[in-house]
Amino acid sequence: MTRITFYRREGNLYGFEEVGHAGMADAGDDVLCAALSAMTMLVVNTIEVSFETDVQYLIDDEKAKITVTALGALPDYAEDEKMQYAVSGVFKGYYNQLTDLAEEYYDYLSVEIKDDEDVV
Repeated sequence: MTRITFYRREGNLYGFEEVGHAGMADAGDDVLCAALSAMTMLVVNTIEVSFETDVQYLIDDEKAKITVTALGALPDYAEDEKMQYAVSGVFKGYYNQLTDLAEEYYDYLSVEIKDDEDVV
């Protein structure tokens, strides 16, 4: 199962952690795992390349874990309110897509939001 936890501060989503393999099929044949990987990289590339805003990501292949954060979604770290809204919106869009997927693939995917003022 893949467990995805989104980080939220003061109402703004600013990152997430994905842990585990979906386990729907063998490696290389797991369409859910492939979809999650593709969407994760879309989030990273949209924030980093399209918005030209800093995004931190750490991939640990041994633990099947990726952590992504973009402090540009938070008022304390970015002055441009439109950019904060856009970056947080990318995370919110990913969250909404994942919750839709989790309704159908609940045995393979779980999604939650963690309000954590100390994460970062």
